[in-house]
Formats: sequence, structure tokens, C-alpha cells
Amino acid sequence: MSRRRARLLLRVISPLLAALLAGCDPAADAGAEEGNAVPAGTPVAAVEIQPRNLSRTLSSSGTVEPRVRIRLASRTAGTVDRVHAEVGDAVDQGDVLAELDVSQDRAELERARAQAEEAQVNYQRTAELRERGVASPAEYQAALVQLRVAQSEQSLWETRVAFGQVTAPRATVVTARYVEPGEAVQAQETLFELSALDALVIRLGVSELDVGHLEAGQPVPVRLDALPGNTMEASIRRIDPAAEPGSRLVNVEVALPADAVDQGVRPGYLGRIRMPIDRRDDVLAVPAAAIGEDGDQRYVYVIEDDRLHYRVIEPGVTRGQWREVVSGLEAGEVVLATNPIDMDDGQAVRIVGWRG
Repeated sequence: MSRRRARLLLRVISPLLAALLAGCDPAADAGAEEGNAVPAGTPVAAVEIQPRNLSRTLSSSGTVEPRVRIRLASRTAGTVDRVHAEVGDAVDQGDVLAELDVSQDRAELERARAQAEEAQVNYQRTAELRERGVASPAEYQAALVQLRVAQSEQSLWETRVAFGQVTAPRATVVTARYVEPGEAVQAQETLFELSALDALVIRLGVSELDVGHLEAGQPVPVRLDALPGNTMEASIRRIDPAAEPGSRLVNVEVALPADAVDQGVRPGYLGRIRMPIDRRDDVLAVPAAAIGEDGDQRYVYVIEDDRLHYRVIEPGVTRGQWREVVSGLEAGEVVLATNPIDMDDGQAVRIVGWRG
């Protein structure tokens, strides 16, 4: 038996029981004879149905940082001979930032070049002798192999000498310097940190409940504590495909405008984001507590002529204490604002308070 049927049955039985008890109670009869007043209806709180904004608001904050940050390392071991870059310097692709002492490698390169020249001369002579039938094919192949080995050795030392120059891989700004002239460094040791300030981003951790309402390219308003009153129009650049296992937050990368640095933005500033998502403007809603369950149906009590009227509705999303009503109600109608489980269809009520 559903809750509604049980309440209807109780509503039929209750007057009969009340009548029987009243007939057996002399005090009740005396009270009736004296004309004691009985309240006309159960006191209830009500709400008038009006359009509301139930959009979800995303509020988050993050630190401004360069999207591209390069930890530039030495490609060989050696002693730093010269340093050409300071923190804050803007560098272009190919600019030399530091030089290592590779004098020994240069000496080896000169030896390799001499051996390559000697192998080249020997190969040419052997090739001429082969054309005249003096040198055998085996002698020709040996000379060719010797030339290739010498050229490979020369290329190796040219590469090692080139490793003595630490160059910028792209146009960036030097944001950290970890080396001074005279220091000994190891291969793969970080010497500089470079940042591309023309591509600043804020990385946010967004709840799994909110990230479904975001997409790449979506505009995002960003306010910076360091620049009060200035709201930047950023955009979502990338959304990670998976949430962090521990926090269940999804990393969302918000790209600031390309001219953010010209507007005074610097890495390390705190950016704040507050924007509506899952837009639900001007929707009808009732207090979530006012919705009852009757099997698979959801219902509320509409108050008309000081009586309750059972009304089946289709609810939508819940935002705080309010729940959207997709169908079943119209703006201007008055609804019971409290839990309807103890109320009945047709019950007399009087409104003593308003919600909303």
C-alpha cells in the first residue's frame, strides 16, 4: 500500500474515531455547549512559485605560471668558462647563455680532422689505382671504410665541442640561473630555468561535479589580487582526461590573454575565478523539503481556497534548499513549503508564514 493510500484511509477513519470519542467524553460535550472556538485549518508555511536562478557557480583560484617552463641542463661535464645571461633577460632561439671549457675536446677535434683528411687522400689514391687495375677491390673497400670511420670520429668531436655552448631552445625569459663562471658542472645538471611569458596559464583543480559543464575554448573571467578592478577574459585551454585519484579533482588549464604581461601580470600572482556553469536562469523551484514521494511519483501540495490540493510534479536539479520544477506548477501558485508527509489532499489549512 502506498503512502498516499494509507493517508486517505486514515483520513476516512479518523473522523469516525473522533466522533465516537466525543460521544463518550462529557467534557467535550460541555465544551461544545459553551461554544469554544476551534481553529479553522492547520497552520502552515507556504511559498509562492516564482522564477529563480538555479545556475551552479564555479569558484576557484590558482597561481599564474608559464605554460612553458624549461629547465636547461648542460649536455656535457666541464668547467663553466663564461655566462652570458642574467635573470630577467629575454633570449631568442639559439642565443648562447653559457660556455664550458672544451679545450681538450677541441684538440681531439683537430686530430680527428687531420685523420679524416688523411683518409680522404688515401681513398682517392686507391680509387685511381683501382681504375687502372692496380688496386684490388678489397684494398678499395678498406680505404672507403677507413674514410667513413675517420669522418664519423670527426663528427663525434664536433658534437662534443658544440656541447660546450649552452643555447636557448626557443624565445623565452631567463627566470632562474644556477651557475657562475669557474664552477664545475656535470652532464644533465640544470644551469638555467627559462619561461615563456607570452603563454601564461592558471591550473585549477575542479570538482568532478562541475567539470562536465566545462569545455575547451570556453571563456573564463579571471580577477587578480595584484590588479584589483581588472577582469581578464581568459579561456579554457585544456581539461585533463582523468581526475586525481586522491582528491577526485580534474586539472583544468586556463590560458590568460597573450598580452597579459603587458597588462602587468607576472608569474606567481594569485588568480580567482567565479563563473556560472550549468545555466538555469528563470526556472520554477520549490523548497526541496516540500516535495514528497508517492511510489515513483513526486508531488507537492498546492494551496487554493485554504485547502491543500495534491499535485504531481517533475522535479529537476537541486541547488541548496531549492529544487527545480520542470513541469506540474506555474508561476504565481502557492505551495506548502514544508514536508507534506503528514498532510492530506483537501485538508483545511491557514497560512501563518512565507518562505522564499
